[in-house]
Amino acid sequence: MRSGARPFSVSRSLHALVAVAGLVCTLAAARVLPAAAFETDAEYAVLMDAATGAVLFEKRAHEPMAPASMSKLMTAYMMFEKLKDGTFELDDTFHVSEKAWRMGGSKMFTRVDTDIPIHDLLRGIIVQSGNDACVVVAEGLAGTEEAFAEAMTRRAREIGLKNSTFANSTGWPDPRQRMSAYDLAKLSQIIVTEFPDYFPIYAERDFTWSDIRQENRNPLLGVYQGADGMKTGHTEESGYGLVGTAVRRVPLTGNEGTVERRLIVVVNGLDSDGARAAEARKLLDHGFRDFRAYALFLGGQIIQDNPVEVWGGSMSRLPVSVREDITMFLTNEEREGMEVKLAYEGPVQAPIAYNDEVGALIVSVPGREPVRYPVFAAVAVEKAGFTKRVLDGLMHVVDTRLLN
Repeated sequence: MRSGARPFSVSRSLHALVAVAGLVCTLAAARVLPAAAFETDAEYAVLMDAATGAVLFEKRAHEPMAPASMSKLMTAYMMFEKLKDGTFELDDTFHVSEKAWRMGGSKMFTRVDTDIPIHDLLRGIIVQSGNDACVVVAEGLAGTEEAFAEAMTRRAREIGLKNSTFANSTGWPDPRQRMSAYDLAKLSQIIVTEFPDYFPIYAERDFTWSDIRQENRNPLLGVYQGADGMKTGHTEESGYGLVGTAVRRVPLTGNEGTVERRLIVVVNGLDSDGARAAEARKLLDHGFRDFRAYALFLGGQIIQDNPVEVWGGSMSRLPVSVREDITMFLTNEEREGMEVKLAYEGPVQAPIAYNDEVGALIVSVPGREPVRYPVFAAVAVEKAGFTKRVLDGLMHVVDTRLLN
């Protein structure tokens, strides 16, 4: 947005909320069969579109639950941030304390009083699900695991994980260790989006440390088309859980092209490893099969004909465009109920530079949170002369009185 610009409003004037005509009619021409009612045996579940964060299916999605080792996603996230901001480098080492070495459960098989590079510790956490590796990282970043858990909880709140609290770095059973299925999906979306240099570790099939080779526990890798992450979890309290993700190229409805689509799935509370794999596959199949890709706008495409009102400029109405392609994945019912509107606070005051952010497209789909896509000035608008600015001011006063 331009420096000093006022925040967007959808109620300032008649021009502040403009329906994007023709789009819904275009989509209506492409008929698809309605998706059957979908169910899962998982106690908790989420299916999320990674590009938009849209939740395509949910079951008890926002209830805090025991996440088991799936909470190691947050431990890895904390390490990723420190690598990205330059605090640490992958070749830096952390020391193995006796506490870390003595950890039970799944292990990397670290050795006490040794120093391990961060790039190996990450594989110990992600591929081997090593509790000892988690404690090494926790102590390396925060001094103690307790301090690290407090930092995890604070950071979780800051990135929008509203139902997550941490008592440890590992997912070890503790009544204070809680995450919701939605929070796990959102955290996975953040990792995929913000840490492309480190996310590929989740697809690695095995890792060897201390001469002990361990395979990645993710049951989707190498089995489900496009699967490339994320993390399993199991304790007596949590049951069997899985955060998974898969990416495929899918056809665009009404278009000869294709688009890359990534889905994120979370299931928990199942009674076996086989059940969590089956339910995760079922949810992913539902997402890839029952939601079609619709191209709403192409990057650089002009939105309608000069829809944004300008005050005091060399032109009275401003053409706007989007920078990137906008694609939505919708069922038949969602497509029919979708609304696309252009929201801006207007009239927008000149001068306006080319590519200034001046508003947003608001895409509303029944049952989902609205998605906002910024729109930008497709041309530059110079400041008008004194007479034109006075006339624009008078017209704006008249419009305002008529509206009131």
